[in-house]
Amino acid sequence: MKKQLSTLLAILIVTVLVLSACGKKEEPAAPAASGAAGTKAPTASTVRIGIFKNVTHAAGYVALEQGLFQKAWGDSVKIEVVGFDNGSDFSTALATDQIDLGYTGPGPATNQFIKSKNFRIVSGSTNGGAVLVAAKDSGINSPKDLLGKTVAIPTKGSTNEISLRLLLQQNDLKVTTDKTGVNIIARAPADTLVAMRQKEIDATLVPEPWGTQMEQEGVGKIIVDWDKIPPNNGNYPLTLLAVSDKFLKDHREMAKQAVKANAEAVDFIKKNPDKSYELINNRLKALSGKGMEINLIKASVGRFSLTTDVSKEAIEEMAKVSIDAGYIKDIKKEELDLSKFLDLSLLEEVKAGK
Repeated sequence: MKKQLSTLLAILIVTVLVLSACGKKEEPAAPAASGAAGTKAPTASTVRIGIFKNVTHAAGYVALEQGLFQKAWGDSVKIEVVGFDNGSDFSTALATDQIDLGYTGPGPATNQFIKSKNFRIVSGSTNGGAVLVAAKDSGINSPKDLLGKTVAIPTKGSTNEISLRLLLQQNDLKVTTDKTGVNIIARAPADTLVAMRQKEIDATLVPEPWGTQMEQEGVGKIIVDWDKIPPNNGNYPLTLLAVSDKFLKDHREMAKQAVKANAEAVDFIKKNPDKSYELINNRLKALSGKGMEINLIKASVGRFSLTTDVSKEAIEEMAKVSIDAGYIKDIKKEELDLSKFLDLSLLEEVKAGK
């Protein structure tokens, strides 16, 4: 009898539980958090952004200081900013998955892409922004006077070196290690400033703000301003937004939001220059540990143009110079194909408001 009661009780309990479950109303799943413009929540928990300690990366500085990336991706995304001194180190870091995206020059980026082919240029940021400066009392008043002189560039294979080589070609000068041509050496911009003070170099082709600083300190004079530097008289890409293939594949929407944030920063600087100088200075302090006089930043920004457009022709011209210089190996100029290097589809979508 006890056994029968136990069995009946067990059946009753199971029946109640089943009926209860069938009658229970399911709660709807909580909606995913949204970023800007109602986009789906990003799946990347951390984004590593690379950027130079240089005023020519102004759009990136403003985008970071204004929180444009954070706003687009949402507060749950952690942003890590990694500072670089040159494009070679940046491009290597991007190609080896040390960073996800960031700002760099076309010269070293092209060189690295030919080797690894695992990242893309998705937007422009800055055109021009480099000047040729001659040391005070060097007797150099034009590019032709560089014959037999030593000229510094920030790093071998840099966009600035490519511009210098084009400038020398325009003036029928060769790159040599003796007095029959022009000797090119690599020096970090800060070291170049010291070398010019100590008269260890005769001239330098450098990005801003270094040219303006040398001019203001009286140690050098600008003999070719930014809007006369080749290619295209300053209308060439100096700072570009690059994204790794892995990030593009896994987080395409986030990459597009980065392109949009960059475009918004470019527009902000154009409309709010005075406010932008302060923001640029704040980011310089964060990256290098020291700021810069606002007047120097203002003068520097006046020596480049801000644009999201990218000239494929200018990048190809510079790449051919890199081939001639031996920085891009195992490829002939007529075989050069950079069609996959530039992926401007995200930029086109941003411009179309998609």
